[in-house]
Amino acid sequence: MDILNALVAFLNFVFIPAAAYGAQLALGALGVTLIYAILRFSNFAHGDTMAFGTAITILVTWGLQSLGVSLGPLPTALLALPVGIAATAVLVLGTDRAVYRFYRAQRAAPIIFVMASVGVMFVMNGLTRLLIGVDEQRFDDGARFIIAVRDFREWSGLAEGLALRSTQALTVVVTAIVCAALFWFLNRTKSGKAMRAYSDNEDLALLSGIDPERVVRLTWIIAAALMTIAGVLYGLDKSFRPFNYFQILLPIFAAAIVGGLGNPVGAIAGGFLVAFSEVAVTYPWVKVAGYLFPGWQPGGLLQLLGTEYKFAVSFVILIVVLLFRPTGLFSGKSV
Repeated sequence: MDILNALVAFLNFVFIPAAAYGAQLALGALGVTLIYAILRFSNFAHGDTMAFGTAITILVTWGLQSLGVSLGPLPTALLALPVGIAATAVLVLGTDRAVYRFYRAQRAAPIIFVMASVGVMFVMNGLTRLLIGVDEQRFDDGARFIIAVRDFREWSGLAEGLALRSTQALTVVVTAIVCAALFWFLNRTKSGKAMRAYSDNEDLALLSGIDPERVVRLTWIIAAALMTIAGVLYGLDKSFRPFNYFQILLPIFAAAIVGGLGNPVGAIAGGFLVAFSEVAVTYPWVKVAGYLFPGWQPGGLLQLLGTEYKFAVSFVILIVVLLFRPTGLFSGKSV
């Protein structure tokens, strides 16, 4: 029984939260790696673009709820999500036309694009705060739990309870669907193959008749969809506050670089690797150890780092990978 209790505690406090968080990071890292592979720069406005798309989705969600529209056990935000994606796509396409297109025509160095994206980041941050404010917002309506602690205890007879929130399960399912759709698009459609060709060799792609501006537009639209979906899932699972999306930029970049910047498969793997590392390092393992070793009395919480240092884990992983394997675990483009 103690082993089963330890397993349930591990699932409840480590595996399930890390899987949901990893799915959110994977979607965010896919957007980063797509922009890097095709547009050839690191988009520092990524986190605040996620925040903007999520804010629009929340505002539309509130509008639908005021009209009495809901999805029953599912969050109403799923109905509002297409509007958030469309608004974010319009914003990033407008930003590209107003800012990045000029530097692209000048064939500017990647660092110029990076610095321009930092300026865009501050503008988007201010825009999001004007739209929805700076306070924390919760918008996870519908059924809260798929598995509740009390019900699990009554069913299993174990002392430790298991909780599976609907937003956690939704995050994993939606991420799987989005990743499958993205890989199908990139590998099976003419537009997706054009994007891959442009990424592999820009000059050869232009000689073969591929329209570069169309590839750029498609890239921004797909990235806008990935950013908005990732931001909404993150907000549903935790809560929405604009500053949180600035903070999440570090683990998203860490995930993309760990997997191999420019490699979509690596971005997904990197997202889960970073998420499980963060959760495992900051979780106090004393409860699990108590079940596995009943007679042992540890002197502390068996916690390597406090939760306030969660993002430090991403930073350490990022530095180690940049020092020893700059192309990432899946051999992406060198940073």
